[in-house]
Amino acid sequence: MKIACYCQHVLGIGHFHRCLEICKTLAARHDTVMIIGGPDVSLPESAVRFLQLPGLKMDENFSRLIPCQEGADLEEVKEARKQQLSRFFSSFQPDIFLVELYPFGRKAFRFELDPILDGIGSGPFASCLRLCSLRDILVEKKDREKYETRVINLLDSSFDGLLIHSDPDFIPLEKTFTRTEAIPVPSRYTGFIAPPAGNSAKGERIRRELGLSATDSLVVASIGGGNVGAELLRATAEAAVVLKDRKDIHFHLFTGIYSDPDLQAELRNYQQGQITAHDFCANFPDWLEAGDLSISMAGYNTCMNLLASGIPALLYPFAQNREQLMRVSAFANAAAFSLLETADLAPERLAEYIREKLHCKKHLTRVKLNGAATSCRLIEDPTIWKRT
Repeated sequence: MKIACYCQHVLGIGHFHRCLEICKTLAARHDTVMIIGGPDVSLPESAVRFLQLPGLKMDENFSRLIPCQEGADLEEVKEARKQQLSRFFSSFQPDIFLVELYPFGRKAFRFELDPILDGIGSGPFASCLRLCSLRDILVEKKDREKYETRVINLLDSSFDGLLIHSDPDFIPLEKTFTRTEAIPVPSRYTGFIAPPAGNSAKGERIRRELGLSATDSLVVASIGGGNVGAELLRATAEAAVVLKDRKDIHFHLFTGIYSDPDLQAELRNYQQGQITAHDFCANFPDWLEAGDLSISMAGYNTCMNLLASGIPALLYPFAQNREQLMRVSAFANAAAFSLLETADLAPERLAEYIREKLHCKKHLTRVKLNGAATSCRLIEDPTIWKRT
């Protein structure tokens, strides 16, 4: 089969990496093209092919689209993207079109998605199966009834099925979308999309290279791939200073791929024998295998990495919407996760949380994390997507 997967990241890289895991699984058996068009991101070597559209992202207030290329005209970029997508679908003619998040989100990109979806259904493009790829939690909307009606109508007119990348025992879709019974297309839960678990041997090697003994504790602090969360890394560095007499606790702090460069320089001012600052790294799951405690935000991919590794974690949810707080709460009884609030970032208080959490051990999770393989199996079975 030929598969096209559309994924538009606009803030961090969680959406990109979740889609990439699905595409890598599909590409092992099918010709798979991942269509991207956000801020620059490192493209790994794999069987997945990439179609890069002229870049668009959201402004810092998350209120409007702006070109990634400084000085570019927005309308010209949008038109160039539409033309590139049209040429691609005319030539590639996929059997499956997998669309990440839309119509549940990414409304700002309907200018290019609706013509393709409509063209597949009744226009110039070859017929194919149109599936929505949806994460676990939807952000809140001001007019929920209007929003849900629009989503249902678009699913009915422009899609053939819905893949929900969640485990319903923990986060069912109805938690954030009240009219699930009105969804007009077949829908299936896949389990969560977990990136590959870290390598225990590589984790042990990291500990050896750091000179850590079995009684030393490694604290790994991170803010994922986005440009938010600087306050969490600053607070962790301050807490590490409070704990400087605990020579057995070692802190390694990782900035995000889109973090302000000044943050890295700021954190390096804290560096001493027990505190080390790093740029974003590609082998982060191996660090979780090496670590004894994670301090991080609570994005989808971060939580899946934590669940896969079993590492105890202090989690500081992104405050702008409900998503990350809901995720931490959902896993409270299935993982060694503890919630951090803003007041908990005070150095003395955070230091005490760290002391307490280092007494916890790693554990196996019962959360379903095989979502990429399950997604591939479901996508390959056309009988699932026939409407009754």
